[in-house]
Amino acid sequence: MLYALIVIIGRLMDIFQMVIIIQIVLGLLISFNVVNLHNDFVAAIWRALNVIIEPFLRPIRRFMPDTRPFDLSPMVLLFGLWAAQMLLIGLGQSMGALV
Repeated sequence: MLYALIVIIGRLMDIFQMVIIIQIVLGLLISFNVVNLHNDFVAAIWRALNVIIEPFLRPIRRFMPDTRPFDLSPMVLLFGLWAAQMLLIGLGQSMGALV
């Protein structure tokens, strides 16, 4: 039971990490004018990604200094997720749930 819960949480964290990476790449493409928000498809994806990720980034942005051209808070969130995932794996191994 515990193993299944740890695996499900780990997979959800993997999916969320991929969403963050997509948002980072799309943000860079928008910043360098490779794609623009006048394209309806790009704008829809950008809004959807921001709706998903923004509640997690807002607390991080309050404590980080302003780095105007590039937003580093998604990378901080990624590192935090990776650390949480390592802790989750360690917890599972210490409880004997993971081999």
